[in-house]
Amino acid sequence: MYRPRVIPVLLLKDDGLVKTIKFKDEKYIGDPINAVKIFNDLEADELIFLDINATNENRTLDFELVNKIGDEAYMPFAVGGGINNIDSINNIIGAGAEKVIINSVLYDNPILIKEASEKFGSQSIIVSIDVKIDILGNKILFSNSGNKKQKIDLDLYLNNIEELGAGEIIINLINNDGLMRGYNIDLIKYISNAVNIPVIACGGAGSLNDFSDAYFNGEASAVAAGSFFVYHGPRNAVLINYPNRSELRNIFNK
Repeated sequence: MYRPRVIPVLLLKDDGLVKTIKFKDEKYIGDPINAVKIFNDLEADELIFLDINATNENRTLDFELVNKIGDEAYMPFAVGGGINNIDSINNIIGAGAEKVIINSVLYDNPILIKEASEKFGSQSIIVSIDVKIDILGNKILFSNSGNKKQKIDLDLYLNNIEELGAGEIIINLINNDGLMRGYNIDLIKYISNAVNIPVIACGGAGSLNDFSDAYFNGEASAVAAGSFFVYHGPRNAVLINYPNRSELRNIFNK
C-alpha cells in the first residue's frame, strides 16, 4: 500500500541540533550524528537537515558535517542553509545528500532553481517556503529564518518556482512551528492545489493523526515535523523517536 513519506526535520546550529518555537527560542537537543544513528535504527523514511544560522551569517552549511551525515545515514536525506550557488549544491550532493533545500536566495535570484534543476535534476531541488499568517488572514512570505519579510505574492511565487523547475516544495507555517497543535490544513491544501509538484507539509505536527490529516485533508504528498520526533511525554523530554511501520500503515490505511 502506498503511503506518504514521513520525514523528521532536524535544525542545525553551531554543529548541534536545536528546536525552535515560531522560529525563535532555540533549545539544544543533541548531536546530529547521534540522531542519524537513532533514526537509522528506527528506519525513518528520509531526513531533512536545516542550518538555521547559515544565511544570516553569510555562509553555507558545513560540508564536512554533510559528509559525516552521508557516511552514517541509511536513508535519503536533504540539507539546506545558506545555499546560494551551483558550487555549493555540487558540494552538498557530492558529500552524499540526495537533495538540497533552497530558500532565501531565491527571492533575489530565482533563476538558480532553473540552473540547479538542469544540472542536477529537478528531483534533487526542494524549495522551502516559510509563511506567516497575520491577524487578517494574509499569507506573508519570510526568508532568512523568518527574519526578513518578502513582498512577493504567494501565488505568484508558487507559479514562478514551479515553472523554473523545482522538484518539491516544503511549506512551513511560522505561526505553528514547535507548538505541536497540528498543521494548518487549509494552508497545506491551498498550496497543494496551486502546484503540480509534491508538497511536503511542515509546521505544528504533534500526533500521528496530524500526519494523516495533512495527507488526506491537506492533500500533501509527504509530511514532516521537528518537535514530534525529538520530544516525548507531557514535559517534552528530549527523546529521538519515530513511529514503527505498523503505526504508519494504520494511520494511512483509510
